[in-house]
Amino acid sequence: MEIEKTLLLDAPPALVWALLLDPNAMGACVPGMESIDVISDDEYVAVMKVKISFISARFKLKTRIVERDEPRYLRAEGTGEDASVASSLKQTSEMWLAEREGGGTELRMKVKVDVLGRMGTFGLGVMKTKADRMWDEFGVNAAARLAGTGAAVAMPLEVPAEPAVAMPAAGSSAPDVAPPPTVHHAPAPQAVPAAPARAAQSPGFWARLFGQAPAVGQDIRVELRRGETTLTVHWPVQASQDCAAWLRTLV
Repeated sequence: MEIEKTLLLDAPPALVWALLLDPNAMGACVPGMESIDVISDDEYVAVMKVKISFISARFKLKTRIVERDEPRYLRAEGTGEDASVASSLKQTSEMWLAEREGGGTELRMKVKVDVLGRMGTFGLGVMKTKADRMWDEFGVNAAARLAGTGAAVAMPLEVPAEPAVAMPAAGSSAPDVAPPPTVHHAPAPQAVPAAPARAAQSPGFWARLFGQAPAVGQDIRVELRRGETTLTVHWPVQASQDCAAWLRTLV
């Protein structure tokens, strides 16, 4: 999966560059970051929690900066895994910084990530929706960090790397700025902004698929049969849209 994003910030490139190379500051901006262990100026190990639908993973990420051209370009590579949910990932990220007319910085990022295991079974649409929400939250946190207050607002610009996929809208309220993660220490609990209330799901898809909509409070039961093997999946009815997206990847 490839993702391209652009963020307009009021701070000059030198300050944005310093933020990108400060593990403690960056960790406070990235959603789900729990701890960072700095190995060297170019290498660090982080623990990051990611939740997609009903699966939560805590990835141990090993990241290394492989190329830099201060303060214009940065490339990093990383791997991560969470054995508890049988999932792993491999990613390469590139960042370009350019000074804007009238001041400020345009930060452009291109990320290529391969997700394997249980997390990788989700469809491209579900994965990109999650990535969009994390990027929006990162933009708000980075702008606030650079401004020194929580009032700054970043302006994300969409730069799709491939044809757009219809996505459900993200929550309208901006998340609170996350506190800095623990550096060189074990992960510590932190406050997580409350998720916006989920809108009522339309029963149309399930009515067409099963002949009737599932009752509130019930699970969606899906049976997958391959030869003599049958796999039964119970999906929370509140996440019916995610289940529908997952099913479309199988049929």
